[in-house]
Amino acid sequence: MEISANAFSSGVSAIQSGQRRVDQAAADIASQAVTTPQQPQATQVAPPAAQASQAVADSRPDLAESLVALRVGQYEAQSGARVVETADEVLGTLIDTKA
Repeated sequence: MEISANAFSSGVSAIQSGQRRVDQAAADIASQAVTTPQQPQATQVAPPAAQASQAVADSRPDLAESLVALRVGQYEAQSGARVVETADEVLGTLIDTKA
């Protein structure tokens, strides 16, 4: 029975980890600013406020990375659900065998 309990806790842990990853990726995607292409300008030095804004934009995760993380989180949660389902079936079989 203890093996089944460990399988349940491992499955639940994987589901929770996948959910956290999905939540973080969704927040990263939602925080992406919609940018419009700007007209090329003559070479000029950007004001400090624009440089700071660009630094903040550069520190945000890439949209492609966020989408990949979203999919990884989905698969992680689905795998955890399969582990829980399998542990449930094993426990049911053990109970039926014992009875």
